[in-house]
Amino acid sequence: MGNPITWFEIIGPDPEKTAAFYSELFGWHTDAIEGGYITLDTHAGRGMNGGITTPQGQAANRSIFYAEAPDLQPLLDKAGSLGGRTVMPVTEIPDIVTFAVFADPWGNHIGLTKGDGSGPPVSAGDNPPIDWVEIGCAEPKKAWDFYRELFGWTIEGDMSGEDGAPVHGGFDTGASVGARGGIGSSPDGEPRVDIYAAVDDLAKYLDRAAGLGGSVVMPAMKVDEETEIAMFTDPQGGTFGLYGSAH
Repeated sequence: MGNPITWFEIIGPDPEKTAAFYSELFGWHTDAIEGGYITLDTHAGRGMNGGITTPQGQAANRSIFYAEAPDLQPLLDKAGSLGGRTVMPVTEIPDIVTFAVFADPWGNHIGLTKGDGSGPPVSAGDNPPIDWVEIGCAEPKKAWDFYRELFGWTIEGDMSGEDGAPVHGGFDTGASVGARGGIGSSPDGEPRVDIYAAVDDLAKYLDRAAGLGGSVVMPAMKVDEETEIAMFTDPQGGTFGLYGSAH
């Protein structure tokens, strides 16, 4: 089994307003803790929970996810040996979390969190879960090798990029908890990490996001015969993805 993805963060200038937006949009439960950090429990019964915070030195992206491992320093060292670099060394917040952040060779910031692989529990409920993440960069095929080697993830459904098509491969961590995802070409070649919620009706949630002060940046579009995706920005400027079954 590879390292599971068990936590995500939405990063923006005003965590309280951001929390209010996502709570209203998805029904997620939020809780402010010491230091201005806000935790999210999706009450989706699956996927992963997360947090909302202000931009820190370790996160140039608007979103970040965390892969879980029992010992973080060996993973940081391995990432460095594969061309990455440590952005935040292993840091312990007593009785709360031990974490670290590295940059992959293309500039994406990826988090690590200490745990036994089970992740923080997601409460029961039927709200939209967070169970998909996307890593974008200029050299996705090389990125597949990097993340296979670092985390032991498997890549499936690889697309070759023939005839100008974007290169994309879906990855599976092999864990029964948390999120799966994809690694592909970013539209502008710049690094980016996107977090996706699974919803039953993309148009409904895009309209709801716009009504709450967000902006639609990509209307629903098919990516294969079974799946469609969309994206919006929240009122604080963070980009967020939706996916669901194609109609």
